Amino acid sequence: QEQLVESGGGLVQPGGSLRLSCAASGFAFEAYYMGWYRQFPGHERELVASISNGGTITWYANSVKGRFTISRDNAKNTLYLRMNSVKPEDTAVYYCNLGYYWGQGTQVTVSG
Repeated sequence: QEQLVESGGGLVQPGGSLRLSCAASGFAFEAYYMGWYRQFPGHERELVASISNGGTITWYANSVKGRFTISRDNAKNTLYLRMNSVKPEDTAVYYCNLGYYWGQGTQVTVSG
């Protein structure tokens, strides 16, 4: 059964760091592009970063470029999002995406 499970969210102070993980099961993980999205209350999900199946091509939204890093470990079927220099406006629920599949989301709150 296909499943994506995010972890690593929580409360962090402005300027701090956090690493999100997304564990995938039931997929040919290495065959797919993947992405991290976030959703603010009352808004649509927006793409934050994406990564090619081999990990060599990445894309970032302008709002996170230079602060966030997407990566993947195909041997562990896991996607990551390293978040540095976080800002209060990064507060959102973060989701990983693979094709038509979504994780349950993990809340990130930047406050201090």
